[in-house]
Amino acid sequence: MKTIKPQVVIESHVDGDYILKQIELAGRTAYKSEDKITPDSAKDFVKMIHDRGHLSVIEHQSVTVRIICDRGVSHEIVRHRLASYTQESTRYCNYTKGKFGSEITVIEPCFWAPDDEKYQVWKQTIEQIEVGYNKLIGLGATPQEARSVLPNSLKTEIVVTMNLREWRHFFTLRTSPAAHPQMREIAIPLLKEFQKLIPVVFDDINANNAE
Repeated sequence: MKTIKPQVVIESHVDGDYILKQIELAGRTAYKSEDKITPDSAKDFVKMIHDRGHLSVIEHQSVTVRIICDRGVSHEIVRHRLASYTQESTRYCNYTKGKFGSEITVIEPCFWAPDDEKYQVWKQTIEQIEVGYNKLIGLGATPQEARSVLPNSLKTEIVVTMNLREWRHFFTLRTSPAAHPQMREIAIPLLKEFQKLIPVVFDDINANNAE
């Protein structure tokens, strides 16, 4: 058994200035005010439509992110419907094979310290599950059959593409104190990266208050 921390990787090449210019170009179609575009007009224009709630315009731009998390968190992510997903498949991945290190990989729970008795119970349970999974494969079960014993803690990779409006919705929900701790473990640092890369669009979502 291998235990890892969750990770996020922004797969898209994100040029915030270019994104704002493309949003402005699309948005000015409504007003037929393309003649007012200048080299530095995009930021103010996007702020204006943002403040007026005209968020459909930011849907013209999207970002793709690779998220490494546990299966439980991924089940929550895919509930965001205006998105495209490609996810590591337990139907076809045989974790007894060498390319997976001949072991299952799980995400370490962020809510228990390693010296906590609850963590030790979790760890022992995962180890027993790994033994059972390997035994099923050894008895001739296919990966899609043996996966029935795999836990929510199992590591998965999911590639997510959302338009910027849906990313706003994602961050608003998933950085909230009401969100699952392991979801927030992913969403808060990812939001901060988006805020660094793309001006205006995510500025009003306060990740610091969410922590």
